Amino acid sequence: MKLMVMAGTSDARHIIHNLSRIEGIYVLATATTSHGVELAQNSGADKVLNGPFNAEELMSIMKDKDIEIIIDATHPFASAATKNAINAADSLGVPYIRFERPSTNLPDNDLIHPVGSFEDAIEIIKEIMGVKGIQEENNYSDSENLPNGRILHLAGVNTLHYLTEALNPELVVARVLPMTYSIEKSLELGIPPRNIVAMEGTFSTRFNGSLMEEFQIKIVLTKESGQSGGTMSKIQAALNQDVPVVVVMRPEIEELKDKLVFGKVDLLVDEVLSRSESKS
Repeated sequence: MKLMVMAGTSDARHIIHNLSRIEGIYVLATATTSHGVELAQNSGADKVLNGPFNAEELMSIMKDKDIEIIIDATHPFASAATKNAINAADSLGVPYIRFERPSTNLPDNDLIHPVGSFEDAIEIIKEIMGVKGIQEENNYSDSENLPNGRILHLAGVNTLHYLTEALNPELVVARVLPMTYSIEKSLELGIPPRNIVAMEGTFSTRFNGSLMEEFQIKIVLTKESGQSGGTMSKIQAALNQDVPVVVVMRPEIEELKDKLVFGKVDLLVDEVLSRSESKS
């Protein structure tokens, strides 16, 4: 059986690792970065393609490789990729399976500010930081109106521009992946080198707390990425220091309704194995 796994998360790597060990299953993976390609290869994928791919491109790949099931294990915030996968699968009549990280139950705390978009997040942050007045083009280049402290950005380098376009980049500490693209992107957006923390992985509450203390963090911006994304350890570290946290909640994807969705890797693998055995 030939499978396509749309990767890019730690969950996807576990899925690829487990499926690639099953006799008779061929795993074609996709990833959107060279680092993602390397990780998918190391996880055991038979072949990895470097995307991203739109619906038409996915359809072409699936037809060319005779893909029998497409497994969407992309990040909860990669809504465009999920929509493309569903569109391609439905158009070709290929079964679509989604792996969705279980969502995080946010604590009931006044320091936590859940929002529906990064635009809303910026408005909350400006309010908390005490920004007074709106300068032309929404560019807060002066720091006189802002109290001491910095904003810790834990939401991925591709969302960093929301902060740097609205607030002084000198006040932003960005934790990003240790990749050339991420570091160069941060520098291009005006983040000072001393405020760039290049690290990969999820970290403990204690470590996150130490980072916040070291950089005198006044507010944290993160995404609701689930347990495997380390969401709660970030939030708890902030709460321990009475630091407000703005949490961008994951988007709701209408196209996922009535689709087969798993929140545990082993259950997804069992489903694929069952289909593989019934076919043989």
